[in-house]
Amino acid sequence: MRIAVAGGTGLVGTLVVEHLRSGGHEPVVLARGAGVDLVSGAGLDTALAGVEAVVDVSNVTTLSRRTSRRFFGAATTHLLEAEGRAGVPHHVVLSIVGVDRVDSGYYEGKRVQEKLVAGGAVPWTIVRATQFHEFAGQVLDQVPGPVAVVPRMRTQPMAAREVAETLAAHALAEPAKRVLELAGPKEEDLGDMARRLLAARGQHRRVLSLRLPARGTGAMASGALLPRCDGPRGRQTYDEWLSTVR
Repeated sequence: MRIAVAGGTGLVGTLVVEHLRSGGHEPVVLARGAGVDLVSGAGLDTALAGVEAVVDVSNVTTLSRRTSRRFFGAATTHLLEAEGRAGVPHHVVLSIVGVDRVDSGYYEGKRVQEKLVAGGAVPWTIVRATQFHEFAGQVLDQVPGPVAVVPRMRTQPMAAREVAETLAAHALAEPAKRVLELAGPKEEDLGDMARRLLAARGQHRRVLSLRLPARGTGAMASGALLPRCDGPRGRQTYDEWLSTVR
């Protein structure tokens, strides 16, 4: 099958592309480096010719409500319109477990994305996933120095590779036309994850796990990002992933 991957150069997108290619399929990367601009829609019509499914893992790094809404609104609208013109029969999108329970700027953009997909004409599958094992490292890298302040958060992290495998599997299947929750095998505390990661890296930093005043962080601390229904569960634990960190 010829399957397009929007955001195919990012962490999960690269893994989706690799998994599809290893299975004998033809991945088509939708990214600026491949001549496609999701925000403007440039290059989409050409890229989607003959495509049988689209996996959207495109992303923007922002805490701004306006920026998030603008990016996900424009990118999703252009994707769905181009898929309609090309006759693409399945749109698979990666979202976040708890996206409907946390009031943050970034999450609002993801809610806009989900609404557009579920209300669009292209048959769809929405896969909500928990945070990846790499999340603790991303948080630590944003706060350099001897003391790292991380938000108090309960999460059930999973391997990015397993998320990619699940997305690829859904792209090869019939549209589910519903929201699925994908989570890791074990609940973790983000502060504890950060401390264990630093130990695995051989780094000496103090980690302060605090309930920050920003909007949405209270819900994150109380477990709003944990799965609330049965669904697929990842296999690799955070400790198993840590054993691969150098």
